[in-house]
Amino acid sequence: MAQPAPGSLLRALATVGGATLVSRLFGFLRDVGIAAALGTGVIADAFFMVLQLANFFRRLLAEGALNSAFVPVWLRIKATEGEAGAWRFFRGVFEAMALVAIALALMAMVFADDIVAAVAPGFSGDRAAAAADYLALAAPYVAVAAALAVLAALLNAEHRVGAVALGVIVFNAAMLAALGAIFLSGALLPPRVGAVLAQAIVAGGLAQFAVVFAGFLRLSRPAIGGLTAIALSKETWRFFALAVPGLVAAGIPQLKLIAGAMIASSSPAAVSWLYYANRLYELPLGIAAIAIASVIAPRIAASVLGGDDGAIRQAQSRALEIALGLALPAAAGFAVLALPIAAGLFERGAFDARDSAAVAAALAAICAGLPGHVTEKVLGAISFAHEDTRTPMLAALCGLAAAALGGLLLFPAHGATGVAAAIALSGWVGAGVMAVVTARRGWLRLEPAAWPRLGRIVLAAALMAAAVAAAKAGLDAAVPALPRLVMVVALVGLGLAVYGAALHLLRIVRLGELRAAARRLP
Repeated sequence: MAQPAPGSLLRALATVGGATLVSRLFGFLRDVGIAAALGTGVIADAFFMVLQLANFFRRLLAEGALNSAFVPVWLRIKATEGEAGAWRFFRGVFEAMALVAIALALMAMVFADDIVAAVAPGFSGDRAAAAADYLALAAPYVAVAAALAVLAALLNAEHRVGAVALGVIVFNAAMLAALGAIFLSGALLPPRVGAVLAQAIVAGGLAQFAVVFAGFLRLSRPAIGGLTAIALSKETWRFFALAVPGLVAAGIPQLKLIAGAMIASSSPAAVSWLYYANRLYELPLGIAAIAIASVIAPRIAASVLGGDDGAIRQAQSRALEIALGLALPAAAGFAVLALPIAAGLFERGAFDARDSAAVAAALAAICAGLPGHVTEKVLGAISFAHEDTRTPMLAALCGLAAAALGGLLLFPAHGATGVAAAIALSGWVGAGVMAVVTARRGWLRLEPAAWPRLGRIVLAAALMAAAVAAAKAGLDAAVPALPRLVMVVALVGLGLAVYGAALHLLRIVRLGELRAAARRLP
């Protein structure tokens, strides 16, 4: 099977990565507004617990995780049975997913109190009551996310990433619109603010679905009959047999945060501190994860299906280089700039200096796991390409166990920071398990030049971190009153310049090649 041209890969990565970056920036603006309105109190803890559950389903389904199981099966059916067979497969998956998701949404609405008691055992009184109310309001999002996920997986399999990428932006844009309405309406009591934001989760999901559905309508589709019955063919059953462990693996990163929140729920404000730190952490993780799921994973799957050893090695090498090339400088930058980032973004209104320090400590701890988490996702994509979803699930479960055990051990002495450190450790545990298994099976195949290139990427990130740390120390001494956001913007710009120059000098990426490729982007 022919591989897409490098320019096509770059355009797809630029589309998905750029849209994810814009979406995460919108998410930061959203969280800045939530921090000013709710701070880290009882209502904030209640809302963030519900938002974490919604994010679990969004990451699990609507942001590309379903691709891992869907794309290889779709490509194989399309190659062996033609367009009509592939579309019958899509129909069966869509109908079954919609049915299950509607049932889950109804259960969440009816049993909201019991769900909150299970996922936040430390909540009581007003925190528990508010969380149950918000969960019932946000529950319909589960059904929307499931339908959206199947459409997005189909579009990604057909390399139509534009609508999917735009949909990622639209969700947070809807949340921002709700916050704007809250602030324009005047002083609302925190419980009412939480209720409006819970309803906005559903509104954002519907807006995202509308954008992705518009992209779906542009696909040419053969006639496969009306949606009158659940069409669970042999291939549909095979898909779900592959998808269930794959979806468990994809959802475990969010389950780690939920487990961390469960551990920290007995401590006032700790759930909120973890949420804010994780939101910052998810900017680079989200870009890398969605790029891997939406762009890189289909190409790895196509190379495996084609059986060309050279194409397999090239696809896997580029995947690891891109993933670590994004993750390493981000982790180093967060470690150096954790406090000015947290204070500059969130310290206003109900969010004070104590909250900034706590969020910064948690961010510095959790960012150590970023390279491990993205490496685990790349290795998982390799396993999924061989239609093995069980191994990534088991590796992710090992990571979840490490996060839970580490959190229980570290929380009593280190609070939210200890839970964050345990989540960081879990990424390396999962990556280690996946590396051992894929290497022993002969699935992990890299170009000989990949290892020295990866070493040079590590060196480039270290040079960037040293330059930013030195510049920060100089600015702290020379201009102590410099606004923190101004400092962050200046130091991030410096870091990008140093990192880009290091990549060029170390012959990893030529700046001229990047400029030429950028001019070819649509």
